[in-house]
Amino acid sequence: MSERSAARAARIQKPSWRDSRLAIGLLLVLASIALGSYLVARADERVPMYAAAGVLAPGQVLDESSVVRVDVLLGDGVAGYLSATEPLPSEHVLLREVRAGELVPLASIGTIEEADLSQVTIAVDPTSAAPLVPGTVVDVFVNHRVIDGSPGEYEGPQRLLEAVSVVAVDTTGRGLGSSGRGTAVRLMVPTPQVPELISAVDLEAKVTVVPVPGALTRAG
Repeated sequence: MSERSAARAARIQKPSWRDSRLAIGLLLVLASIALGSYLVARADERVPMYAAAGVLAPGQVLDESSVVRVDVLLGDGVAGYLSATEPLPSEHVLLREVRAGELVPLASIGTIEEADLSQVTIAVDPTSAAPLVPGTVVDVFVNHRVIDGSPGEYEGPQRLLEAVSVVAVDTTGRGLGSSGRGTAVRLMVPTPQVPELISAVDLEAKVTVVPVPGALTRAG
């Protein structure tokens, strides 16, 4: 056999098991298979939980619009959060704020008495009430009338309530300070602050509600 033929035969010779490139390739294939099997096994360990669809306020009742289902890997920590395998606790309310995207802790759910909240219906400007839906979290601002001022003269605004939950919206305007026109909203108000709110309404203050960033709204 000539030298040229021998060189050609060496080039087309099948790789042996001792070829380092073949060994490395085989290891990569096996590693890929092992990683895929691990990821599939881990995916099977995910559990469905409820997370906040938007900012949730104390006193808010959980419903399908206020939460989203997410599949998560929590291990032993799953017992501390609201499972999506059970019905929502419609007879209970939130005791503290839950941020958008946060898993709902079981410790944040309780009764209205535990939350120390009262439902108060107040008349508000229809424009500010337009985006509100049950579950919207709002700040409540008041503009007090200027004492001995000219008619229609107000001072402020002043934030009276922070991050309170809207329970219902009534376009007939039946609420504290209403004259049968406009829009009324029912709010979950911390009980110690109820007298202050009633006093502001009795003194004919203007009341405006502003959704907090990330809150559920009609537009959202």
